[in-house]
Amino acid sequence: MAARKNLFDRTFGADFIKSVPLRPGVYQVLDAGGAVIYVGKAKSLRRRLQQYRNAKRLKRHEKMRTILVSAHSLQVTACESDLDALLLENRLIQTLRPRFNIAGAFSFLYPCIGLVRSERELHLCYSTSPAEFPMFDFFGAYRSRQNTKEAFDALLEVLALLGHRQPSKKLPAYPRIRFSAVAGFRQIGDEWMAPFREFLRGDSRAFLTKAVIALLEKPQARRFAAETQEYLDALAHFFTFEAVTLRKAIVANGIAGHFVSQEERDRIFLTTRHAREKVRQVTGA
Repeated sequence: MAARKNLFDRTFGADFIKSVPLRPGVYQVLDAGGAVIYVGKAKSLRRRLQQYRNAKRLKRHEKMRTILVSAHSLQVTACESDLDALLLENRLIQTLRPRFNIAGAFSFLYPCIGLVRSERELHLCYSTSPAEFPMFDFFGAYRSRQNTKEAFDALLEVLALLGHRQPSKKLPAYPRIRFSAVAGFRQIGDEWMAPFREFLRGDSRAFLTKAVIALLEKPQARRFAAETQEYLDALAHFFTFEAVTLRKAIVANGIAGHFVSQEERDRIFLTTRHAREKVRQVTGA
């Protein structure tokens, strides 16, 4: 009695795997309607797809089997290098947003923080749609919405203690966009601008040091010392895990300025990570 073909061979044919090159590349899994449902990359396409072919009823193979159940056809694209494959995978995921891909599919939600001087006022903007606010000078795009939004909210509290927050009805008619917020402040002097920019850029914590010293002179900050410390802690966390991390990647890729688009952010981090892995392979570190 002939052995029953496995799910991979039943879907793509028993000889399909022989046609796949032993090269870096990207594979796209399509459903019966021709929609791409998953994009993956591999240092060796044939070896990676052989893992799908050998997938068993084990927990660690569950995702591969789930993809195969919905699969109808498979496209492979060989690349010159593993880095080329990484970058192509990232572009396809951002463009197609396949339903079985989570990481990298929602780069459009990466947050940014912008600022602008309006006469004697300082206006801040948090947004995942920076193009809708061209009047602001944006920093980012950062990775975590939670870390960045917590830092933005903490900034509003700290600046309200240091200056005077403007009522929203007195602000210019900024766009009302989902996942966006704008606030304005008076009595924030020009001496705050350089350290503030360096902080958002991931270059220096001087803004935090300056804020701590200034807050010691504010009775409201002293009265609510525990809450004020929480705001400062949120800002310190953001600086370390968002601003500095992004700055290192920007410098490593030779990019001028302090802003990278949401789409570009993944690319520069993939390039940086790949370079570090190559160094580790050479040095054995």
